[in-house]
Amino acid sequence: MAIPSWLAASDSVAYQHHRDATPGVTGAWPAWVSPRVRHAFARHGILAPWAHQITAAEAAHAGHHVALATGTASGKSLAYLLPVLAATADGLLPEGCRVAGVRGERSGLRVRSQPTALYLSPTKALAHDQVRACEELGIADWRVAPLDGDSDPDERRFAREFASYVLTNPDMLHRSVLPQHHRYARLLGGLTHVVIDEAHRYKGLFGAHMAAVLRRLRRLAHHYGADPVFVCTSATIAAPESVASALIGSEDVVAVTSDASPRPALDVVLLSPTPSLTETTAGLLAGFARDGQALAFTTSRLQAELVAIRARELSPDPDTIAAYRGGYLPTDRRSIESALSEGRLRGVASTNALELGIDIAGMDAVITAGFPGTLAAFWQQVGRAGRDGRDATAVLVAREDPLDAYLVQHPETIFERPIERTVVPVDNPFVLGPHLCAAAQEIPLTQADARWFGPDTVALAESLTRQGALRRRPTGWFWPHPSRAVDSIDLRSAQGKAYEVVDEATGRVIGNVDASASDRTLHPEAVYVHQGETWLVHSVEEADRVALVRRADPLYYTQPQSVADVRVLSTERSRPFGAGELFSGEVQLSSQVTSYLRRDAESGEVWDQTPLDSPERRLRTRATWWTLPSSVLLDAGVAAADIPGALHAAEHCAIGLLPAFVPCDRWDIGGLSTALHPDTNAATVFVHDGLPGGSGLAERGFDRAEEWWSATLDRLLTCPCEGGCPACVVSPKCGSGNNPLDKDGAAALVALLLERSPRLVIPALP
Repeated sequence: MAIPSWLAASDSVAYQHHRDATPGVTGAWPAWVSPRVRHAFARHGILAPWAHQITAAEAAHAGHHVALATGTASGKSLAYLLPVLAATADGLLPEGCRVAGVRGERSGLRVRSQPTALYLSPTKALAHDQVRACEELGIADWRVAPLDGDSDPDERRFAREFASYVLTNPDMLHRSVLPQHHRYARLLGGLTHVVIDEAHRYKGLFGAHMAAVLRRLRRLAHHYGADPVFVCTSATIAAPESVASALIGSEDVVAVTSDASPRPALDVVLLSPTPSLTETTAGLLAGFARDGQALAFTTSRLQAELVAIRARELSPDPDTIAAYRGGYLPTDRRSIESALSEGRLRGVASTNALELGIDIAGMDAVITAGFPGTLAAFWQQVGRAGRDGRDATAVLVAREDPLDAYLVQHPETIFERPIERTVVPVDNPFVLGPHLCAAAQEIPLTQADARWFGPDTVALAESLTRQGALRRRPTGWFWPHPSRAVDSIDLRSAQGKAYEVVDEATGRVIGNVDASASDRTLHPEAVYVHQGETWLVHSVEEADRVALVRRADPLYYTQPQSVADVRVLSTERSRPFGAGELFSGEVQLSSQVTSYLRRDAESGEVWDQTPLDSPERRLRTRATWWTLPSSVLLDAGVAAADIPGALHAAEHCAIGLLPAFVPCDRWDIGGLSTALHPDTNAATVFVHDGLPGGSGLAERGFDRAEEWWSATLDRLLTCPCEGGCPACVVSPKCGSGNNPLDKDGAAALVALLLERSPRLVIPALP
């Protein structure tokens, strides 16, 4: 679908980018692919593989771990299914692969033990889609099984005892398969391949947890006599071999990045920031759905519902518009997926649950409601357009947000800059420590396990022993407690088990909240929003991590207020930076929620403020910070009374823009500013990681400080607002109610750091 005339003529269009179509390049099937496998793919119209599929399949069959990073809809599934099928359906193991003591050779040694393979997906929907695709191949005696929280006891037994190819997710592997490894000995002992699909999703905290889970998997597979080959896939990832190496803990990774598949023509349209994101997105979805199929990506479940509701109101055929998000019953999700694939649905508003490679019908248009935080995520969403070979259109609807506004003003950041490098902090002790406890419960830890968990394994195990988490015996470290170690690990948190939100009237669990956000989200009388419904928090049982809530429809929402302080523990790097200095090191953050505001649901006006008695939280993490002597600010014309507001505004704008240069979301990092910090004796702005022990994000900001702060100054100078707005210095996560803020003072401060004029200079026309 070309850009429709009603969109091209819109005053909101800030930039258009066109990509020409390109042809594909095929090659011959590898010699080791059996005739029945070739015929199975031929029945689905695949007569010859693309060149990159051959390269990846040959590397995996040769016994190398593979990182396959080619475009969306480039056929990555076939690339890993060829070696998986060769091993699990035809009994031809990859070179050097071991299954229950029998080693395969490139010549194709047939094994005596049943080979198995494992597929890991970040979502249930993608795994079920892959199950359907495998079953449709119709290969006799190849037993495929899903394994997730929706699986009934019979399905779980089939996966354990009979399946050749098991498709699951990291949570199921972590919480069920590995702790019950004795029951899954057949699966683990036969492993020839492990597929990690959509590997770009495993970054930051989630990536660190995933790396630890995969090390536990490799350790148990080795225990049962297997040494599987890993295949990591992603359409949007930089340095794929480094990411795969960090995830699986091996340096033997072959990267395949040259995409030989055909690409349709694509037009990408950037729309100027809008104060009505939902209304604009709904209008686009309804408009595109009149002439084709469209998919709108939203940033929250609630927004997906609201966009779908409004799009149905605007559509002449409202029954063809739907929402799709997590939280739906499995039958409802499958029904929507089928309707979208078959073309009965023409417009869907979705969270990133449909961002991945689910085999739905090719979208004529994709709408991204607000930049999703990273270029990798953005291009992943755009890649859903034109998946069946037709030309397509993608639209980014910018929010009133510093990052979105900057990207629209500087489209080269999107179209010319490489995708961000994924950060996987595999050695973070706050993540690795609990997984060592889980590993010790699975099989006692020994010094030899440093092979899997790294050189700090023994020191960390000794530390856990001193804390009482593990117990040392001559044969190794044991888990001495009656509880399950895995139950204290949330793969998406470093704070342990999440809080359950429970309807006090029925006892039904309606949601979960990360422990690190519980005091801000679940304090007494907080308004909690879930699936479009509002609830009031009645009480919180800290010992059980349970919050009891009751249904209500208040005319207000609640906003927590907090105080914070930061202490510099060590300085590891420093350098001059304009009129100030730049530092990087370890800090300790202390924060406390002190009260909450009730704000009018319509106007945002503050009704009242209620004090809270919440405990102080401490976070030891990594940070980057800048200092400017107060005298320098005063000499530049920033009054003493305006310095706190200038620092605060600069901090907000900088945090909002860091995701343009570092692979993170603004919610992955935090900040604090002060006019005179006791550890620096100067005006200071801190930007810190939100993960205990650090994730490397803030430190990357140290390395890209000039670009980062240049973008910050650009946003401060070009934003047309008077004294500050959400597109420049007003932050949705500010714990002090965005007070004080001084936009002009922030521009003067940042200009001093960059040794530039705090005025926008417009070049004269020739």
